[in-house]
Amino acid sequence: MTKKLVCLSIAFLLLSSYAFSCTNFLIGKKASKDGSTFISYSADSYSLYGELYHWSAANYKKGEKLKVYEWDTGKYLGEIPQVSQTYNVIGNMNEHQLAIGETTFGGREELSDSTGIMDYGSLIYITLQRAKTAREAIKTMTDLVKEHGYFSSGESFSIADPNEVWIMEMIGKGLGNKGAVWVAIRIPDDCVSAHANQARIQQIPLDDKENCMYSPDVISFAREKGYYKGTDKDFSFAKAYAPLDFGALRFCEARVWSFFNQINNDMAKYVTYALGQTTDPMPLYIKPDEKLSISNVQRYMRDHYEDTPLDLRFDSGGGLFGAPYRLSPLQWEVDSVMYCNERPIATQQTGFSFVAQMRSWLPNAIGGILWFGVDDAAQTVYYPVYCANNATPEEMRVGNGDFTTYSGTSAFWIHNMVSNMVYNRYSDMIIDVQSLQGKLETSFLGKQSKVEKEALALYQSSSEKAIDYLTNYSNTQVSEGVAQWKKLGEYLLVKYMDGGIKIEENGQFKRNEHGNPIYPKRPGYTEEQRRKIVEETGDKYKVLF
Repeated sequence: MTKKLVCLSIAFLLLSSYAFSCTNFLIGKKASKDGSTFISYSADSYSLYGELYHWSAANYKKGEKLKVYEWDTGKYLGEIPQVSQTYNVIGNMNEHQLAIGETTFGGREELSDSTGIMDYGSLIYITLQRAKTAREAIKTMTDLVKEHGYFSSGESFSIADPNEVWIMEMIGKGLGNKGAVWVAIRIPDDCVSAHANQARIQQIPLDDKENCMYSPDVISFAREKGYYKGTDKDFSFAKAYAPLDFGALRFCEARVWSFFNQINNDMAKYVTYALGQTTDPMPLYIKPDEKLSISNVQRYMRDHYEDTPLDLRFDSGGGLFGAPYRLSPLQWEVDSVMYCNERPIATQQTGFSFVAQMRSWLPNAIGGILWFGVDDAAQTVYYPVYCANNATPEEMRVGNGDFTTYSGTSAFWIHNMVSNMVYNRYSDMIIDVQSLQGKLETSFLGKQSKVEKEALALYQSSSEKAIDYLTNYSNTQVSEGVAQWKKLGEYLLVKYMDGGIKIEENGQFKRNEHGNPIYPKRPGYTEEQRRKIVEETGDKYKVLF
């Protein structure tokens, strides 16, 4: 399967005319309201097609090989031995409630290895087919790069099962030096973490074998390369392998700060760090002031820095309707001075995003839910996809359209039709979007108890029947939800046609006593916008007589 470009290094991020980057949240089971573990992921790229991947469980004969293709480009990298048994994988979660996400931090360019076979995307999806727990996943991933080489640049991984949540950071060792240096730290159960295209692990608790794993040469290799000269105790993975620059702070760490700032009142003091004005790092993980629900995590994935010093809505870049989006590139120049656009958590170029929820008190097939959506996280719908489902919905199936091929039954294209209308009239249309978004997601949560009770009853006699039931449920919710989203697009076209706003009454567009549509409202410009026009143009538009 050919995958598209998702995340590139910070160096390329700053030089490119496009912005490639991803965001992950990690939530321990005692930091959630119901004891779930969560990880979230936003796969952001201007060339990523949003679809729901699926690999069925399978058995293989001894000696069979697996061909590895780079997830970003589809480039053939080589082959590795296949294992005797693989697990069912849907999206970024497998049938054992193991979930993995990522963000690329790039790091030192000289540590890339073009001869490696394991790129970061293949590493995720192959591991999901082979591991049952987060600890097994870490071993599988690090064994694979040790044996077959690591093709990608520096990467942060979120790795979670129903009981544990880990962050692992990895970077190659350069051409001719197969393998990678890496460190993995368990997030305490009562804490949350995040990463967004910048390495976040600072000092390594070397003696805490229960909650920390690392490659034996993670420090000695840095010394060998001249990246570090101090003691083992003071060694920082992030400082050695991914030194901070302005872009790493303003475009990457700022997203982590925004999430932290919403859940912990003490994080406001790091606003200067988010703005790129100071470099003292934020903690790797924090305790939230209140425990988080699935709805909380979904909402935080939709953040645009609203009501913070990085809010995008109120300058001219936001347009007439206060859009919290900006065109690429992230950096631009005026009179030989460099400026930047903000890069919030929710962004228009998202291919797909998810919040993975893992619950230890339920059978795996019922406990693991991938709340999955396509397109812009702020305007997506997170649909419930159970981790052992044996088929994907047609609207999200691989092959139903692609990045350059429109399909009228594709969730990705239908959501993009709506969102690309909303961007041009954001402050008005987003209200209608959020109304249907909330209605659908509330309905999923409202149905969940009954659906899972029925699935549990089926599971007692047949796990296959329970899986069939949940697969049908998930696929039905997607099909019906996407159909409603398509109707939303039709509604927005009618309501906001040609700059007017049709008047509604009792859920219908209002008509006069003769049954004809009444004249639409024409709100025009706001007082603030009119003043800006006068300030810019002077007497150009002044009525003279």
